[in-house]
Amino acid sequence: MVGHVLLLVAGLLAAPARADLSVMTWNVCTGTNSACRLYRASALELAESIGTYALNQPVKADVIFLQEFCTGATGTLDLWLEQRTGQSWTIGSWGLQSKDGAPYACHPDRLGRPRGAQSIAVAVAGDAATFEIHPLPAPPWYVKRAAVCATIPARKIHACGTHLSSGAQYDDRQPGAPYRTRQLQRLGEIAAKPGYRTIAGGDLNVSPPDSGYGSAAGRRAVAPLYRAYQECDQRGARRTGRWTREGKKLDYLFAPKGTVRRCHVDRRVTLSDHKPVYVKLAL
Repeated sequence: MVGHVLLLVAGLLAAPARADLSVMTWNVCTGTNSACRLYRASALELAESIGTYALNQPVKADVIFLQEFCTGATGTLDLWLEQRTGQSWTIGSWGLQSKDGAPYACHPDRLGRPRGAQSIAVAVAGDAATFEIHPLPAPPWYVKRAAVCATIPARKIHACGTHLSSGAQYDDRQPGAPYRTRQLQRLGEIAAKPGYRTIAGGDLNVSPPDSGYGSAAGRRAVAPLYRAYQECDQRGARRTGRWTREGKKLDYLFAPKGTVRRCHVDRRVTLSDHKPVYVKLAL
């Protein structure tokens, strides 16, 4: 009997504690949009703004998805996060390319210093991570698109962030924005990794299926992600959420069903035309 009790106690001691993971996504609007307050911000100003909103919120991010960032600020952000948190961070980023393959440059900072290419990025705290860039279908007359995926073996997490075509005249301008539909399909394919739990999102430039606004084609295109995952801000069976840009929800965080413990949208943020979105997961 004593042996059985000891075995039971040993089993309880060996059982891993339930782990939480928090993720933030934010389109920081720094690269080329002069209407945004972080336009032409320095690398340090970007790092401080992103780091402050990532770490000083009710949900403190372990993983950060960024859009409309600048490749030249990646190292500064990495160092800032490490100094403020006392732990290592790794960042995978990809600079957008113009139709001819040249870097799609961020405008220089206010002192005229170059900031690299407008980018998407995924930052990971603490655990070792490897990164892979996955090209996405994109209209040949505008910028190329991709997703950055971080594989985190210690936590069995596969986290993919992206920024999709907008459907505007300069971008995916054909009826129904067909390239964005293909991008969403491809994102669903690359986000799923055998043996890993998926977190996917970013600025998807599409309206939720049950929102009643945006294009019908866009709402249909994002529906498969809702079938496969739980979106941070959806309300029960209703596939919608709070707005993240000018009255519409365009920014998303998808995670395994049943794992979302909290979703936070910071509407007070005025540095960008997008609001940051945070999710706390029990995995």
